[in-house]
Amino acid sequence: MAPRPLADRLRPQSLGEVVGQDHLLAETAPLGRMLSQNRLSSMILWGPPGSGKTTIARLLAQHSSHVFEPLSAVFSGVADLRKIFEAARQRRQLGQGSLLFVDEIHRFNRSQQDSFLPYVEDGTVTLVGATTENPSFALNAALLSRMQVFVLRRLDDLALDRLVKRAESDLGRPLPLTEDGRATLLALADGDGRYLLTLIEEVHQLQAKQPLDAQGVVGLLQKRAPLYDKAQEGHYNLISALHKALRGSDTDAALYWMARMLTGGEDPLYIARRLVRFAVEDVGLADPQALVQALAAWDAYERLGSPEGELALAQLVIYLGTAPKSNAAYAAFGAAQKAARETGSLMPPLHILNAPTRMMKDMGYGAGYVYDHGTAEGFSGQNYFPEGMGRRRFYAPVDRGFEREIKKRLDYWDQMRKRGQEAQQQ
Repeated sequence: MAPRPLADRLRPQSLGEVVGQDHLLAETAPLGRMLSQNRLSSMILWGPPGSGKTTIARLLAQHSSHVFEPLSAVFSGVADLRKIFEAARQRRQLGQGSLLFVDEIHRFNRSQQDSFLPYVEDGTVTLVGATTENPSFALNAALLSRMQVFVLRRLDDLALDRLVKRAESDLGRPLPLTEDGRATLLALADGDGRYLLTLIEEVHQLQAKQPLDAQGVVGLLQKRAPLYDKAQEGHYNLISALHKALRGSDTDAALYWMARMLTGGEDPLYIARRLVRFAVEDVGLADPQALVQALAAWDAYERLGSPEGELALAQLVIYLGTAPKSNAAYAAFGAAQKAARETGSLMPPLHILNAPTRMMKDMGYGAGYVYDHGTAEGFSGQNYFPEGMGRRRFYAPVDRGFEREIKKRLDYWDQMRKRGQEAQQQ
């Protein structure tokens, strides 16, 4: 008999043997309730590699007495789908249901996804799609609206440890690992049960005379790169985590998320651009040097390249994480844009317009303008908003960092403007 991989030998034979997905499979969980009511609807199983998507789909078919029709979106096309739909239609006439399992369903293009619609709607097949990509990005809205989305979790250490014990039982002896070696093995699996079982086979075949410690496990096994897709959801999730950690002044967490992105192969210049944006959006004038530091770090990376230039980005993350925060300039610009859209084409007041021609001067352009530098305080207090538009406050500096000083200046000018108005009324 041909040898079978450990992952195949240990494939669960019932839903109760699936580890790490109790939030879906327990009796009171969504899939558990669905099966207890003897019904099965089309669904998307969304989760990381090695979390049990294919196994769960196969067991759902078995539990509900459906014929299991597996299909890979990588190797199949419309012709393959037609054959499956026709066979499912004939089974349905005989009272037999069909569960069509499509692995990597996000790899089908939009027109291929549309071909599922009539067969899902009339119940010819119960469609179960598996994907590692965010369904809201990868699937047609029309198809997605006809299916339930169930999110599978990355396997935690408890679930992975259960797999190790099952493997040891199948192999007939404990793995030759110290306690920290066992912990390292789980860490290397990175939440992927299938990959863990592959690693276990490598350790088992070694026939080590002494238990392997953490260093021994790392030396034996090739460490896998962290899961990260620069063009898909992982990209947006991690840059969001970096941005929000910085906004929350958690410098250590921000360094971690940037390191995760760089380790996953993200373009450092993309990170540099996002950090410049953060400097103006979330630090702003609370620390005017933040933008200077961000541009300097970007320039340093372009001059040094990788890996030396990445230290400049790390330094910038530390600077931004520890800087005082303010989004007052960001909010002020947004408020000013809103007011500009609402007020249309109001003219500036005549006294602040230049009068390059005699006709314009006769019409009152520039009349009554007070040159601010010519006043004792360097401040005239005149109105610069359009006529017919009341004065508005867009910029509201926070009482942090350099904006504390800016706030004092604005308050001072407000007082002077008020005194000037009172003097005019008298």
